[in-house]
Amino acid sequence: MEEDNIKIPKKRKWPSFVRNIAIISFIFLLGAYFGKYSYKFTPDRVYQKSLQTQNAKLNYSDVDQVYDQLKNNFDGQLDQQKLNDGLKEGLVRSAGDPYTEYFTADESKEFSDELSGSFEGIGAELSKNDKYVEVVSPISGYPADKAGIRAKDVVAEINGETAYDISVSQAVKKIRGPKGTKVKLKIVRDGKPLDFEVTREQITLPSVTSEIIDGVGVIKVSRFGDDTARLTRAAAVDFKTKNVKGIVLDLRNDPGGLLDASVDLTSLWLDQNQLVVEEKRGGKSIRKLNASGDNILKGVPTVVLINSGSASASEIIAGALSDHKFATLIGEKSYGKGSVQQVVNLAGGASLKVTIARWFTPNGKNIDKQGIKPDQEIKITDDDYKNNKDPQKDAAITKLRQ
Repeated sequence: MEEDNIKIPKKRKWPSFVRNIAIISFIFLLGAYFGKYSYKFTPDRVYQKSLQTQNAKLNYSDVDQVYDQLKNNFDGQLDQQKLNDGLKEGLVRSAGDPYTEYFTADESKEFSDELSGSFEGIGAELSKNDKYVEVVSPISGYPADKAGIRAKDVVAEINGETAYDISVSQAVKKIRGPKGTKVKLKIVRDGKPLDFEVTREQITLPSVTSEIIDGVGVIKVSRFGDDTARLTRAAAVDFKTKNVKGIVLDLRNDPGGLLDASVDLTSLWLDQNQLVVEEKRGGKSIRKLNASGDNILKGVPTVVLINSGSASASEIIAGALSDHKFATLIGEKSYGKGSVQQVVNLAGGASLKVTIARWFTPNGKNIDKQGIKPDQEIKITDDDYKNNKDPQKDAAITKLRQ
């Protein structure tokens, strides 16, 4: 990693924390989706209700006029497929929402691969904040993480080309590639430019891992996919059998994923029919999702770990367990993604990810761009990173052993 000089656009200060989400390897969820992160990164699930009709009308004659002028006057070859994709992408981008995106057929496949937890890249989740592409979270143990890339880093250049005012999908295309190949990134961290050369790897992620430390069960959730609730429940049953003293639910650097998975996971603690999350559209409630009653962890002392990489579905769980007083939150303020996306399949394998609602915690709070503050704030310092220390997890385990 080297430092050098780079001109940074002066349109605004670098953000103090990331505000939006999707995955580098695609949770374009970053996720997390989505983030279904942030691409994966999109989050949260395919919503089945019909969308409200909008009043906006397009003037197709103007579009035809632009195309005719381009076709008749452009000095060069025009790629019809790129023109069509560009037209649709531009239409969607004009909505001004970082989570509403058009995916080509190739991008749609990458999105699907990302949700399954298998792809080739550097293992980092990306998001768009105004004109800038930012890192939501590096995936623990993979190239971006090992290289020293951190949450909140701003991607200034990719292989020597500016990343200013490009979409997350465009950034992902440039960063992803066959395993064994390298990508050069210029990162801006706290106003300081840093150079990284990262070797791509095959990224294969189980959504859940678990272990017992000093009599405390630790569940780490890296994303919310189809297998997340099942794997988490299996870990919970194992912990109950072994009579652990408490549970640490580690949602740090989890960009989100399937909304249903987050509801199922939260149901392991909540009473039947307790509210997990409410969705609103245009300020009006359209759906309330309640716990299923599969609360095998009810009454087990629980700590939830969060940080600036905890987004979307992760925040739904943290918010619900906190509002219902089932858990203590330790770590740092979460990401702040409070919207729900629907993925619509289009002709030719393309797809549209569109924001259809905002979600609210059981106490009626929408955390979009605000995040969730922990009950006990503990930061991880540069020295902690260098010395492989985890004061957040240590504090959680200590609390549960008391």
